[in-house]
Amino acid sequence: MRGRLRALLPALLLAAVLSSPVRAGMFDDEEARGKIEQLREQLRADVIDLGKRADTLSRNQLDFANQVEAIKADIAKLRGQIEVLTYGLEAAQKRQMDFYVDLDNRLRKLEQPPVEAKVETPKLDPAQETRDYEAALAGLKAAKFKEAAAAFLAFIKTYPNSSLAASAHYWGAYAHTQAKDHAGAAELFGKFAAGWPTDERAPAALDNRVASLEAIKDLKGARATLVQLADKYPNSEAGKKAKLRLKKK
Repeated sequence: MRGRLRALLPALLLAAVLSSPVRAGMFDDEEARGKIEQLREQLRADVIDLGKRADTLSRNQLDFANQVEAIKADIAKLRGQIEVLTYGLEAAQKRQMDFYVDLDNRLRKLEQPPVEAKVETPKLDPAQETRDYEAALAGLKAAKFKEAAAAFLAFIKTYPNSSLAASAHYWGAYAHTQAKDHAGAAELFGKFAAGWPTDERAPAALDNRVASLEAIKDLKGARATLVQLADKYPNSEAGKKAKLRLKKK
């Protein structure tokens, strides 16, 4: 459109120029020439205005075309983002499914009954058993009370069914007492009295347990042990002493 207006402009100007002598002949005065000049200016203004409108329309079309291209680019970009997100979601779902499958397999394995392993009891050397006990007893005789206490505990753990287990508990408790470990002494004296109630040392073990409990301020436990001693061994020296103490309290 802009090209057509520019092509038409020279023709219009030529027509105006050619018509000016005729009109000058007809209206040979200043007013006529003024009107002609006014028409020429108006024509020029109209042509310039049309040219501007054409330019504006052309720019608008170009802007619109650019906007369309930009929108197309944005749509393509969004499609790419959607594809990436879709792929990521599918990958995450696959990882989650693999995780649950692996977890289910592990749970199934755990649900299966375990194969019972046969625990072989190590064969103990009787000679070594005797040597270990005598070593602990030698430490007690040498007044190495902490070492003796630890040695007797190790012996009890290593040889729980030994024929020397009762003595190991009793002398181990005595070693703890001498080492000022009254809590350990009370525990071992109690285990001795409970494990070997018919042993002639059982009343003395309970009497020593009372002393150990009193040393750690466990008065309730000490009284309960006094009651146990008086009831179970009433004819022993320790039992009679326990009765007298209970009467005084």
